[in-house]
Amino acid sequence: MMPLRPLFAAALLVLVAPAAAGQTRSRATASTPRPAVQLISGPMLGYVTQRDAMLWAQTDGPARVQVRYRAEGTAGAWTVTPAVETTADGSYAAHLPVSGLEPGVRYAYDLVVNGRAMPRPYATVIATQPLWQWRTDPPTVTVAIGSCAYINEAAYDRPGTPYGSDYAIFQTIARMRPDAMVWMGDNIYTREVDWWTPEGIDRRYQHARSLPDLQPLLAATAHYAIWDDHDYGPNDADRSYVQKGAALGLFKRYWANLSYGLPETPGVFGQFQVGDAEFFLTDDRYHRAPDGYPTDDPEKAFFGDAQFQWLIDALTTSKAPFKFVVVGGQVVNPVAIYETMATYARERQRLFDEIARRRIPGVVFLSGDRHMTELQRLDRDGAYPLYDFTSSSLTAGTSRPAPQEVDSPTRVPGTLVTAHNFGTLTLTGPRTDRTLTMRTYGVDGTMLWERSIRAADLAYPRN
Repeated sequence: MMPLRPLFAAALLVLVAPAAAGQTRSRATASTPRPAVQLISGPMLGYVTQRDAMLWAQTDGPARVQVRYRAEGTAGAWTVTPAVETTADGSYAAHLPVSGLEPGVRYAYDLVVNGRAMPRPYATVIATQPLWQWRTDPPTVTVAIGSCAYINEAAYDRPGTPYGSDYAIFQTIARMRPDAMVWMGDNIYTREVDWWTPEGIDRRYQHARSLPDLQPLLAATAHYAIWDDHDYGPNDADRSYVQKGAALGLFKRYWANLSYGLPETPGVFGQFQVGDAEFFLTDDRYHRAPDGYPTDDPEKAFFGDAQFQWLIDALTTSKAPFKFVVVGGQVVNPVAIYETMATYARERQRLFDEIARRRIPGVVFLSGDRHMTELQRLDRDGAYPLYDFTSSSLTAGTSRPAPQEVDSPTRVPGTLVTAHNFGTLTLTGPRTDRTLTMRTYGVDGTMLWERSIRAADLAYPRN
């Protein structure tokens, strides 16, 4: 592993090396105190439930890291979590569980590194989910979504115009104070110098995560993530990627989801809840057959059998009025182009058939990948329409529809956006009549479009 502070390490070697003949040794010696350990990135808030949360941070050297917290607006004593040691083998990253919280309370917190509190110049808050079940209607909640976050590094980027820009979008999202954010893949972009080794992938995570514009958003919003090809491996990578085990380990190191896969089935898929909405995170890479298989090949797996069965069973069990299925690539788009699920036609049809056969209400797909945003609607005979909210790109280069999808019959008019943007999902209304409002915003927070759907519109007719 490359050291996290190569320039400092090199300077230290110069300072302590024996003096050459005829040279005067520097006044700095091996006993010169090493600067205090600093944060490279974070704190980042991972999952947040009604009584528990997970915080993440990364230091520039070995350290004892803790969290101190107390109810926001109070001046009482801090509660301090047990210490976690950051080590070189773990990229000096720390996962810091915070438990025993109370529902519906906002807690101010600070990181404590080697006994020294490190307040940030922006809000650091854990807002636990309220306990509304059997008591009140569900709360109004807003979840931000986005994909395709490219952070430039000129030495390793392709020559020419930088591919990443508009990093201020992260500060715009932070100012909206969403309850959570879902990162829908391509959350970093590994380069040719990165993806052949675990150390290379690790360096790319370190570089992207430490972006200054990103830190306020990380610190006060719950974050959940899946991956797509660029944060899994090379472009269009599939199950044959030789470093997929290392990539999975590093994904777990840099994110703080509630879970990853099943004991017998590795991957980044999992599930979480915000208010009365449930999110089903999927993995479209680890078990994916190569794109080059014939479209109708029965062996052309997208999720793979084990993950597919988990997804359908979890959707069947869910009582949520809106069930958000988060996928790296587009699902509803019927055009078999690039990496839409239509290029895996058999599994896509199987997914739709199972939703219909089991009469699962409230399914909405969320996707990234396309470097453009659009809302797609697929009408079905005898069943409610399936929506797919594609939200892309946050900072990576933007794109436009391919010629064969310019006049797509499934695109909801007025929802195509080809500039940097992010989306939000807001759930409102009483428990028995919830409404989902989907919005897309530009870099400066200007709303670009808005569409609403009632839960009742995503139900099956009564027999």
